Amino acid sequence: MAPLEQDVLAVREQLFHERVRECIICALLFASLYILCHFIITHFKKHTDFTGVHDDEDAAVNRIALGLCTFTLAVALGAVLLLPFSIISNEVLLSFPQNYYIQWLNGSLVHGLWNLVFLFSNLSLIFLMPFAYFFTESEGFAGSKKVSGPVNVPPVPPIPGSPLTSLPQGIMARVYETSVVLLLLTLLVLGMVWVASAIVGNDAASRQSLYDLWEYYLPYLYSCISLFGVLLLLLCTPFGLSIMFTVTGKLLVKPRLLEDLDEQLSCTRFEEAAVFHRI
Repeated sequence: MAPLEQDVLAVREQLFHERVRECIICALLFASLYILCHFIITHFKKHTDFTGVHDDEDAAVNRIALGLCTFTLAVALGAVLLLPFSIISNEVLLSFPQNYYIQWLNGSLVHGLWNLVFLFSNLSLIFLMPFAYFFTESEGFAGSKKVSGPVNVPPVPPIPGSPLTSLPQGIMARVYETSVVLLLLTLLVLGMVWVASAIVGNDAASRQSLYDLWEYYLPYLYSCISLFGVLLLLLCTPFGLSIMFTVTGKLLVKPRLLEDLDEQLSCTRFEEAAVFHRI
């Protein structure tokens, strides 16, 4: 084998190992965030919502909704921690540039994390959170609900070739209803955007911009929601701090180190003399 081919294979092998290492690191980080978010949600969630459900179907729906909410919270927490992680990794690399064991904190890993967080943020915002809400509220289409029959009676298998086939039951009926509701909601939102675009500017350029849904509108929607969250944080933080200090001031006892005892004794004597004068 020629030396040039060996160099090409060495470079490809190095790129392959770096890609595998980045995938393993991303998977471990997300698994850690998912476990942490699962403990957080189960701590603040009412236990009756999970333990008090006697129907297996409702319990499975609650578990699926819990998993979707946990995934969304893990993505949000990863988006919050991504900027400090980038800054800290850069400082560590600048402090120890020759250390072999921290060379995995490179720009390729940070860039890959940014891409994954952006992708999963859009996925959670557009699909997972609405799906979790509509999935918990769904009951299945009419005629596809689970019908309770006699106890200890085995179900009758469907007859091959018969038009009376079994309808989707249980969780799949809820999945079908949730998917249809999400599809209708998406068509409604896109139709409203199309009508608004036609009212504002009825030209070919405005219609063509609507086709750039993934390249323009989803990042724009993500940026707008992020801006709304930042404005809400800036608005609520002062009120929260003022309420926190007010409650703390009511609960704590103020120190009396700077009070003048002679002045208090004089006031007490004046009050005593006033009481004796009234008597």
